[in-house]
Amino acid sequence: MDSTGTESTAGMGAEKDRAAVSLTKATPAPAPTIPEAPDIQSHETFVIKKTLSLTAGEYVVSVARPDGSEGEPVAYAREKRLSLRGQVTVYTDASRKSVLAAFKGRDHEVGYMYDVRDASGQSFGSFYEDAGASFLCRTWQVQQPGTMKLTGREHSRVVAFVRFVWEFVPYLEYVPFIWPYRFTYTESGKPLMTVTKKLGLHTRYVLEILAPDIDRRLAIAHTLALDALEVD
Repeated sequence: MDSTGTESTAGMGAEKDRAAVSLTKATPAPAPTIPEAPDIQSHETFVIKKTLSLTAGEYVVSVARPDGSEGEPVAYAREKRLSLRGQVTVYTDASRKSVLAAFKGRDHEVGYMYDVRDASGQSFGSFYEDAGASFLCRTWQVQQPGTMKLTGREHSRVVAFVRFVWEFVPYLEYVPFIWPYRFTYTESGKPLMTVTKKLGLHTRYVLEILAPDIDRRLAIAHTLALDALEVD
């Protein structure tokens, strides 16, 4: 083959190489895989377990099995002790990289109002303690905009009084309140949710939701608040 043919062939090969390089550069890198949030809205009963240390309280929220034991973990939270109270973040996994919900207190005409927000900062609910009603029996108002407003009351006034005194006894604030108690949340007198603290040295709650429209994230956040804000 003459020199012209050789150069032509070589030129075509070089163009193919350049095109291949250009194509390689233009191909975007695959996007990182983001783990999906657990489907908690389809579940009705959850178990919240807390482990305590001198510096922090660790919460694990699990779906309850039919026998009441802890099943699949669906949420995690960590509450720092010896720090400002009124702010807790709930995560979807133990690495605490993906936010499920978070609540933080703010001054309000009712006292302290706790807004519950999603990972983007959008509010989807709130709760506050009804100070007037709580004088005789601990009472909370849980609001889910556009759907419902729940009133949660503690069953036993005796236990409520003992817990109230417990919080003001020096050093007992670092000792878990082992006696069981129960809150029932109603709307127009109809029970829609319950939170029960189980008897035992380990802090353990059972959250039962009786209405499908209740946002599970709001219910879980409020259950954590019952522990973090009242008996911490």
